Amino acid sequence: MDLVSPEKTQDLDLEKPKTFLDQKVIDASLGESPSCNEPDGQMQRRLKARHVSMIAIGGTIGTGLFVGSGEALLKGGPVGLLLGYSVMGTVVYSMMVALGEMVTMFPVTGAFIHYTTRFVDPALGFAVGWNYWYSFAVTLPTEITAAGIVIKYWTQSVNVAVWITIFLVATTTVNFFGVKWYGEAEFFCSAIKVAAIVGLIILGIVLDLGGGPNHDRIGFRYWISPGAFNQLNEIPGSTGRFLAFWSVLVQAAFSYQGTEIVALAAGEAENPRRNVPKAINKVFYRILIFYIGGMTVVGLLVPYTSPQLLGGSSDATSSPFVIAIKSAGISALPDIVNVVILTAVFSAANSDLYAGSRILFGLSSDRMAPRIFSHCTAQGIPVAGLGLTAMFGLLAYMNVDTSGGTVFEWFSNISSITGLVTWWSILLAYIRFFHGLKYNGMDRNSFAYRAPYQPWLSYFGFTMITLIIIFNGFEVFLSGKW
Repeated sequence: MDLVSPEKTQDLDLEKPKTFLDQKVIDASLGESPSCNEPDGQMQRRLKARHVSMIAIGGTIGTGLFVGSGEALLKGGPVGLLLGYSVMGTVVYSMMVALGEMVTMFPVTGAFIHYTTRFVDPALGFAVGWNYWYSFAVTLPTEITAAGIVIKYWTQSVNVAVWITIFLVATTTVNFFGVKWYGEAEFFCSAIKVAAIVGLIILGIVLDLGGGPNHDRIGFRYWISPGAFNQLNEIPGSTGRFLAFWSVLVQAAFSYQGTEIVALAAGEAENPRRNVPKAINKVFYRILIFYIGGMTVVGLLVPYTSPQLLGGSSDATSSPFVIAIKSAGISALPDIVNVVILTAVFSAANSDLYAGSRILFGLSSDRMAPRIFSHCTAQGIPVAGLGLTAMFGLLAYMNVDTSGGTVFEWFSNISSITGLVTWWSILLAYIRFFHGLKYNGMDRNSFAYRAPYQPWLSYFGFTMITLIIIFNGFEVFLSGKW
């Protein structure tokens, strides 16, 4: 059933308020759907509360936090970095709480693809679904290649193709063993990432206050010289500072991508009405501690003029945390940080494969993909979707050759904006969902989870994401960039 605005209801035969949520939907929200006590060949609810919570955390902490923040610092300066990630964190929060309310009411595999189809238009659901799957299918070989590059930090003697093979087999094996194995892998990977980022933030505070081996009290030194803001492309005045901030905002959007993956797991979670809202409720605090806390520490310890930020590699050498640690005279920790980065890369590849297979399952369930993709094994594994997505991992071997790597980069660049389009569609679906509830006279106070500050928070997030999509890539129009 589609939701429509009140202005369009005169010519349409809407269902009565009492049928807006039928018993099947209510049962699903309570965790009583047919997939809970599933026969062979159906999805299985085997993700426990700790799995769901850690999947949500794992989607928040990735290489964008450990490595990508260095490039953002280079572009925006310490205050530009902090503002960009703070504003984007608010946008992500607006999207996640809106998604949380819909997921709690409709905990189905495919999640927001289904919501876009149901509350906006099947055509948009089809387009968003296939584009979102494509982004994961192409990101999978990117992450697998990154794993090989990270390992080269320790040894250059082994061909990167060997590491690509090992990680491709490992991620595929974990997913073929079922959702419980995926949940356990994400639980331990996320635990390592959380411990690492919390430890790095605490260490950063100690180093900033002069507690390192060199006893150099940095304070806010780098906010004064070279300054709190960088001037993008050397454009003078407030225009250059604003463009630097906007550049960081765009990069922060890509760093936060993957936060929404927890919604894909709702269809396989035990008691999603209880467990999913608990995970969603903690998103704000994760963003505040991990990203805002991490960006503050990075901006205090590393000047945006540091030559090490220009490295641009995927291993620990370009991490601003490692740059700060080395500057303080600590030699052992960079290897540990590189292990954490490797864990983050494996976790990302694991999630790419999981998400891609579940998106195909959701599309097939909505009759937007071949029926074979909704077939599951006795263990609840959508084997056809998993196999097709895993096949795209073979594209990682293109990076072994320079010319092949160039072609592969073209594929990756095409998919880079897809995550933002997905967020945009989630908020659009929620706005339609919200007004549909209002028109049908339904009280949101009776829901298991109710997104705060609605609909205004969703309007804010929707507007910001629209602007970021429109002005993404604006730097190409600057002098010397084209």
